[in-house]
Amino acid sequence: MKEYELFDRNTRAFLYGQQQRAAQRMLDFDYLCQREKPSVAGFITPTGGGYYKLFWGTREISVNRYVTLQEAIKANPDVDVLVNFASERSCAESTMEALQTENIRTIIMIAEGVPQRDVRKIAKLAKEKGKWIIGPATVGGLKPGSFKIGNAAGTVENIRDTRLYRPGSVGFVSVSGGLSNEGYNIVARNTDGIYEGYAVGGDVYPATTLIDHLLRYEANPRIKMMVALGEVGGKDEYEIVQAVKDKKITKPLVMWVTGTCAEMLPGGVQFGHAGAKADSSEDTAKAKNEALRKAGVIVPDSFEDYGEKIRITFEKLKAEGKIEEIEEPTPPRIPMDYAQAVAEGLVRKPTNFISTICDETGEIHNYCGVPIDRVIKEKYGIGGTIGLLWFKKVLPQYARDFIELVLQIVADHGPAVSGAHNTIVTARAGKNLIESIISGIVTIGPRFGGAVNGAAQHFSWGLENNLAPREFVDQMKKKNILIQGIGHRIHSIDNPDERCEIMMNFAKEKFPRHPLLDYALAVQDVTTKKKNTLILNVDGCIGVLFVDLLKSLQYSDDEIKEMIAMGFFNAFFILGRTMGFMGHYFDQIRLKTPLYRHPWDDILYNVPEKPEVVE
Repeated sequence: MKEYELFDRNTRAFLYGQQQRAAQRMLDFDYLCQREKPSVAGFITPTGGGYYKLFWGTREISVNRYVTLQEAIKANPDVDVLVNFASERSCAESTMEALQTENIRTIIMIAEGVPQRDVRKIAKLAKEKGKWIIGPATVGGLKPGSFKIGNAAGTVENIRDTRLYRPGSVGFVSVSGGLSNEGYNIVARNTDGIYEGYAVGGDVYPATTLIDHLLRYEANPRIKMMVALGEVGGKDEYEIVQAVKDKKITKPLVMWVTGTCAEMLPGGVQFGHAGAKADSSEDTAKAKNEALRKAGVIVPDSFEDYGEKIRITFEKLKAEGKIEEIEEPTPPRIPMDYAQAVAEGLVRKPTNFISTICDETGEIHNYCGVPIDRVIKEKYGIGGTIGLLWFKKVLPQYARDFIELVLQIVADHGPAVSGAHNTIVTARAGKNLIESIISGIVTIGPRFGGAVNGAAQHFSWGLENNLAPREFVDQMKKKNILIQGIGHRIHSIDNPDERCEIMMNFAKEKFPRHPLLDYALAVQDVTTKKKNTLILNVDGCIGVLFVDLLKSLQYSDDEIKEMIAMGFFNAFFILGRTMGFMGHYFDQIRLKTPLYRHPWDDILYNVPEKPEVVE
């Protein structure tokens, strides 16, 4: 690469900082220019390594993150550019580190407000080492067809419209990043396009100035004319005046210094950049434009004439045969990002999931259309929340109260039942809360907890088929099926289970009707004649009462069957009993109980004296 060239089609860069969007814009520019390799080689992210996923056209690629610059250089020794997005606090330090390396040749300092004393040291060291700094306080720039710095030149559409995907004949430089985009557009409309274009940065002391880049352009035979935009404030433009007088700049230069309105405003007015402030008459835009004009620079009468002067200058060079014809390539289309396409309503994507119970995409999360703040303010409670998320209905108060009653009743049944026992053993093995609870939940089934579902199914079948209680019992016996929800180890018809009494009394008082409970109690009258412990137990009571509740809520028989089939009723047992499992887990951890080992005297070791020999 020639000394006057900063970038070419093989240039690759590191980005300092977590700047995926800027990197994606660089990759899109690469793809538009039909580069063979992506220009983004990696990110320097001191907070941690890994990678970012970006797009190369339509193909997703991963770009590595490196914790240090040295690590990045070791993995990518060909990279010679650092686009430094570090903040003003650390930009100078990271830039100085890059300057000290052999590999990094060009550094772009994006941050504003980098201390001037640091920038002066950086600029001095860069010149000593023959390296280039662009910035600070810059959007960067680009070399059309080759390389783009970060967010320079705006959107892909703007880049396409201004033909920045291939080089033209004009070298452009400005102070302002915003005006550089405007400059690219003006040049594109009036010439064959930009060959190189940069914004040196708006701080008081940029590391490289307008003249530095104009002298590079002067040395580049591919650049036939130059276009520049200066600003009110400072004296950098006078270096250009002197260079023109000294014949260091001989190519046509069209230049305008913005800020001519400043003298009409109160003294000391500062424009957008730190350096855009006239402290003396020489610093004014009017004085600078006049000095440039006298030196032989092509200066328009106003900014409105800027494009016209550029066009006339270019047409003159073309008439003199100094402009070569450019073969216009057909750039590929850059796919629109999916998020942008969705925002603009340009795509229809089939979904993979459906949620009909909640929506968290609005300003406030809602449960089945009811905002959470209303759920809280209107005191839906646990029962009402379950109504929204499980039933998809605003349940009446009696239904909410019954659900909460059931959850309290089934919350725990002591440490001896299989679920709690498993939870305790797992906790004592040193496992965490989730693992311990899971070990208890997996025991819930037909023999433990599952009777809720089974009871609902069995008694519903009897009632739907108009079987008399005795006939129902005989039919189940004939099929050799135990009636789930009937029978208790301790309680009997003479010693009722208080939990069942509470639920049945609640239903008789609050439910509009309870036909399945009445049927189940009639079956109980039959079964207790055989044995007084064959009563409707807690599981049976919950099962039949939930059927009655659903009927009261206008659910059809088919809908209730579907809910039974999906294990809906068991869900209440699982939810309630999990509270107990958690209690047992916390209890064991607080007690600091050791690893459990089952006692030998509780195991029948029925091992043969010797194994059978198979011949």
